[in-house]
Amino acid sequence: MTDSILSLRSYNPVVKVLAPVPAMIVAGLSRDLWTPAALSVLALGMLLAFGGLRGRVLFWTLAGPPLLVAALTLSFGVWIDQSKVGGWSGALEGGLATGLRVAAVLLLALIAGLTTEGTDLVRSMIAHLRMPYRIGYAGFAAMRFVPRFRHDLEIIRLAHRVRGVHGGRNPVAALRRYNGYVVPLLAGAMRHGDRVSLAMEARGFGAHPTRTERRHVPLRARDAVLALWLLLLCLVPHLPGVFG
Repeated sequence: MTDSILSLRSYNPVVKVLAPVPAMIVAGLSRDLWTPAALSVLALGMLLAFGGLRGRVLFWTLAGPPLLVAALTLSFGVWIDQSKVGGWSGALEGGLATGLRVAAVLLLALIAGLTTEGTDLVRSMIAHLRMPYRIGYAGFAAMRFVPRFRHDLEIIRLAHRVRGVHGGRNPVAALRRYNGYVVPLLAGAMRHGDRVSLAMEARGFGAHPTRTERRHVPLRARDAVLALWLLLLCLVPHLPGVFG
């Protein structure tokens, strides 16, 4: 992890996961437009200023929430019984409020989701939340399976292409082609799982109640500051009354 205090990636993952939860609850339970809108803007500002987002991730972080809010506003505006909310405008306002709540919860969750390595989160949970290392290392193994599956799938696709297994471009042919990937992927997963389990057994995994970590994810003073700031976001609903 980088040591820059201005980067969200340098903060403890457990803090980034747990500290936004109260603000997410406030956003989810709000019934006005101000609270989720303000929380969305604050969370988005944190991601843009300190998240170090680049490329496609940056684009979808900017474009995704407005598109989500627009889709929920229109869809709920159609579904809501207009006679009970004061007509079309009331239905759209209800849809907008729902969309803003969902966007606020999503953006608050992305503070950790876009700035945290999964391995660091597992290490931090083992060290600071006393999660059993057996469960943590099972999570490590699961994370390692994802790139392995991607690599195996690419090899299977190339092998099918070399052998001339195509079958056409229509949806039925595509479904048959993907069905042909299932058995080789499962066989590769079983072989990889056997190798991983044998390697862990050879290293004495599970033989002792605790295990040392090669890489430590510490708790710093900056983590307390971040947690305090995210908790203060719960005061957002009271700001209009303070300044009004």
